[in-house]
Amino acid sequence: MKKGGFPRPSMWWIYGLIAVFILGWHLMDDTGGSPVQSDWDTVERMVVQGEVERIEVVNRDQAQVYLKEGVAELYRNDAENKSLQRIPDTGVQLVFNIGSVDAFREDLKTAEDLSGNTVPVAYKNKSNDWTNLLINILPWVLIIGVWFFIMRSMSRGGGAGGGGIMNVGKARAQVFDKDNSKRVTFKDVAGLEEAKVEVMEIVDFLKKADKYRELGAKIPKGALLVGPPGTGKTLLAKAVAGEANVPFLSISGSDFVEMFVGVGASRVRDLFEQAKQKAPCIVFIDEIDAIGRARGKNAGFSGNDERENTLNQLLTEMDGFQTNTGVIVLAATNRADILDKALMRAGRFDRQIEVGLPDVKEREEIFNVHLRPLKLDPQLDRSFLARQTPGFSGADIANVCNEAALIAARNNKKFVSKEDFLAAIDRIVGGLERKNKIITDEEKRVIAYHEAGHATVSWILENASPLIKVTIIPRGKALGAAWYLPEERQITTRDQMMDELAATLGGRVSEQLTFGHVSTGALNDLERVTKQAYAMVAYYGMSEKVGTLSFYDSTGQSDMALTKPYSELTAQQIDAEAKQVIEQAYAMAEQVLREHAEGVKELAELLLAREVVFTEDVERIFGKRKKDIERERREAESTAAPADVPAESEPAHASVPHE
Repeated sequence: MKKGGFPRPSMWWIYGLIAVFILGWHLMDDTGGSPVQSDWDTVERMVVQGEVERIEVVNRDQAQVYLKEGVAELYRNDAENKSLQRIPDTGVQLVFNIGSVDAFREDLKTAEDLSGNTVPVAYKNKSNDWTNLLINILPWVLIIGVWFFIMRSMSRGGGAGGGGIMNVGKARAQVFDKDNSKRVTFKDVAGLEEAKVEVMEIVDFLKKADKYRELGAKIPKGALLVGPPGTGKTLLAKAVAGEANVPFLSISGSDFVEMFVGVGASRVRDLFEQAKQKAPCIVFIDEIDAIGRARGKNAGFSGNDERENTLNQLLTEMDGFQTNTGVIVLAATNRADILDKALMRAGRFDRQIEVGLPDVKEREEIFNVHLRPLKLDPQLDRSFLARQTPGFSGADIANVCNEAALIAARNNKKFVSKEDFLAAIDRIVGGLERKNKIITDEEKRVIAYHEAGHATVSWILENASPLIKVTIIPRGKALGAAWYLPEERQITTRDQMMDELAATLGGRVSEQLTFGHVSTGALNDLERVTKQAYAMVAYYGMSEKVGTLSFYDSTGQSDMALTKPYSELTAQQIDAEAKQVIEQAYAMAEQVLREHAEGVKELAELLLAREVVFTEDVERIFGKRKKDIERERREAESTAAPADVPAESEPAHASVPHE
């Protein structure tokens, strides 16, 4: 109930009015009361005494008796016959059922002959007015009721567009404001320092616009967050919403796409209309590639593509004749290569903010965020966890923390330890352990020598990734697995790529040297090697015969191309050069395994006995890696250098390549 007013109308009001109407109809009935149910014997006595004025036979089965004036009052005062004390003064006063009309007429004629009085009899057919009314009105009531139910369901979100059939063109944007209790701030976003600087400037402009206007600066109209899945693009947008203290409209790109023609463009117009009313505000469109795909790609399949119409309307709203002062558009996608060029140009999205995979320092910060709610081992080294997860995104790290907690709870531990995190990483990277998988002793031996070959070559070759552990326990679809810690570098040389190819082929080479035959277990290795070799020749220009050419298309505009961008002769050269690269890597792996045959055998037998081998075991068999020895030598030289010697006089530092 509103304060100082009337209660809000509801369906109960209608029910109440109907009840009052029915009650009033009964109270105001002019019949003077309901007739008394009687029988023919009583009525026959009244006929003989001359007290009946007339009788009406209704529908050939009921007789309604009307008494003469004053007779009803006599019977109401009769103490002997109590059933007749309720006779009404007017109207139908007695009713009784008759078996048949002919028998009733004979009985009435006999009573009339006894009394000498004649009683008029009328025959009528009456229908129930309420029954007829219900029969005529009920279908319409049902139709109106069903329609009302459907419309009400649509208005609650069950219809197209979530706003009912009449609101199908309305944008379904979620609105966040400064009073929202579940606010995300930049403190909740670990890493992404460069990206946060870019978006914080937008937030700062909304808070302190005068500082920028004094210098004549204009705020960017839009910013596009680009990066792989799980790197925190949507989380960064939520932090902008929490920090800006202005209205924030969030919507997904797929929300514009509907089965009805013209709905997408209508929702775009409605979205920007809402934004203008709330300006200054921020509009965030997640997964914008759902509507921002380059136009003209599917022109042969559809002459009037609804997605293109939606994109055209979005382009017009972002930079058309209408002014959108105070409306800033943020968008996120992991497929920037397929977006339309008109959408990417300055004036619409002035900035493209790269949200990439975190480095080791940023991964440690992300771990610190996700480890807050966990009960941890006090001895847990968080930097160790960051080093063990190269290439993991923020979503992957969150999954690792949750999996570690689940593993610790499954083992009834009091806290989450280092072993739980390592098991979680193995679970995510390699899949679930399948210890019950049936493997024969001969197959197990082949797998052990295969994995020992990988471990040996990667340990001996200087530029290969160092080994963390190797196991012959089946995980997922793999019968064995080796975990490495790749060096985080921005560029890779040809020598480094060749060492990595040799390490990948180490398993196949070890099978060939040990057993004299090969198996299908190297399928994944051969697939990776083939792709890498073709990339070296056709993309990176690392082949002398093919030359310094690259046939890689970073724009993604040649998706529908039906021809290769090179001749048949060049294709043959690419095939020959890729094969030569693989043969060279194979020879490198074979040379390493022949020189360290005893170590391979010892490592394989250790795998057969323990099933899991760690870095310490490999170091005990083969010694320290060349890179580790070189690093320790440099560290020793730097600590032993005299304090008074200038830095430029130390040639050892200048000659060591940057790692």
